Amino acid sequence: MSCLGVLFALDEIDSQRLRSFARKERVDFVSEVLEETYFEQSRQWVAELDKSWDAMHRALTDGELKFGNESPLALVILGGEVLYGDYIEEDDYIITYKTPQMVKTAAQVLANMEQAAFRRRYFALDEATYGFPVDEQDFEYTWYYLDSSKDFWLRAAKANRSVIFTVDQ
Repeated sequence: MSCLGVLFALDEIDSQRLRSFARKERVDFVSEVLEETYFEQSRQWVAELDKSWDAMHRALTDGELKFGNESPLALVILGGEVLYGDYIEEDDYIITYKTPQMVKTAAQVLANMEQAAFRRRYFALDEATYGFPVDEQDFEYTWYYLDSSKDFWLRAAKANRSVIFTVDQ
């Protein structure tokens, strides 16, 4: 599997539709309906994160790749409601859901995140826990995707949209 992370800013109809499905059906809805629709017709509501999402989440939180972190910065990736992907029975895909209010919070904290502050957070990661080299190349890669996502978050917040983070494992 590719482990490529993607953010989608959903309108109210798509948000309600996604949440109406049973857990496993949500993955099918995202991959068969939302991905196709948003990538082809609503590109402004998509932010691709490639594989940077792992380091991004760790650097924005406590260095761990886990659900349940309550900090506002956790909302960017694994924060919010877990719609699919509990790591135990559902280890093939992750979908986390952020309400419009959470999106506003994430947009605000990201707007204030400067490269120097993110650099300190990134280089504080434990390489053994992360499982990859903590180096300048990976930092630049991760910062590029985080910085590039800021406009997406601001647009989503202004439009009062919810956001989902998705990744196939």
